[in-house]
Amino acid sequence: MSMIQHAVHQVMPQSGRPPEDFVARLDHLGTLSFGGEDAEVFLQGQLSCDIAEVRLRSSSYGAYCSAKGRMLANFLLWRNAEGFAMALSRDLAAAVQKQLSKFVLRSKAKVSDASESIVLVGAAGAQAERALAGAFPDAGVSLRLRDGRLLLALPAAEAAGGLRGLELLDAARWRWLDIRAGLPLITAATQDQFVPQMANLELIGGVSFEKGCYTGQEIVARTQHLGKVKRRMFLANVAAPAQAGDALYSDDLGDQVGGTVLNAEASPEGGYDLLAVLQTSSRERSTVRLKTPDGPVLRFLTLPYSVA
Repeated sequence: MSMIQHAVHQVMPQSGRPPEDFVARLDHLGTLSFGGEDAEVFLQGQLSCDIAEVRLRSSSYGAYCSAKGRMLANFLLWRNAEGFAMALSRDLAAAVQKQLSKFVLRSKAKVSDASESIVLVGAAGAQAERALAGAFPDAGVSLRLRDGRLLLALPAAEAAGGLRGLELLDAARWRWLDIRAGLPLITAATQDQFVPQMANLELIGGVSFEKGCYTGQEIVARTQHLGKVKRRMFLANVAAPAQAGDALYSDDLGDQVGGTVLNAEASPEGGYDLLAVLQTSSRERSTVRLKTPDGPVLRFLTLPYSVA
């Protein structure tokens, strides 16, 4: 990769708040690389997004599902000169690479775990972006997110020197901005639990209902055609520590677990902000609590996109 490729990611919803200037190394994310002349056809039959619409210098959210339509991972996918690359939760990268490789068969496609050879770096704010561009003027792939943030995929050999000259913030701020933007990240704690619509993935452009068959497509399409999704992802704040996989309870369901925390980060505004998957009826008509039926109450916030 000899030059920065600027890609405007059009499907990311506006967060409604300009982030502070910072640069962060996104080590919570791993990278898979896809090469070979059949890479596009192979991925089209495996992933929920329309790979044919991911042009050079563009990107798309998407999911890799089980045969039952449950997300084994979700990701940001982009096309580059060598084929495609995918950023996903680092704790899932090796397992997803192994699983996808089982289906290559006779295709002229190769799936590699590039988490060690590609470094992902995020920047927010004009000053941070200028600093990052100055450190890496001629290397990597640059994805411009719609809310103003910048994600760079850099060759590891070139990243080390450039990053030494930058003041890096902890990636927690990046993850918090993802939460406020309503962008889920499936991790080991929540793998194989939700169909894409439960995490609002179709609302951010991560599911195509026209592309044809892919793994789990029948279940995902059936969920869509049945009408209103009974479980959805909502944004909330809670005055207690929370983490992915925490159980949620609602008064209308009593002692029965009614939801799950998908992602959570300490909020600079106090407490923890989180993305919660739960029954829409509980969100609309009941009090929702963290970890126990009498635990801290969730205070719901407004997502930057409409949840039907």
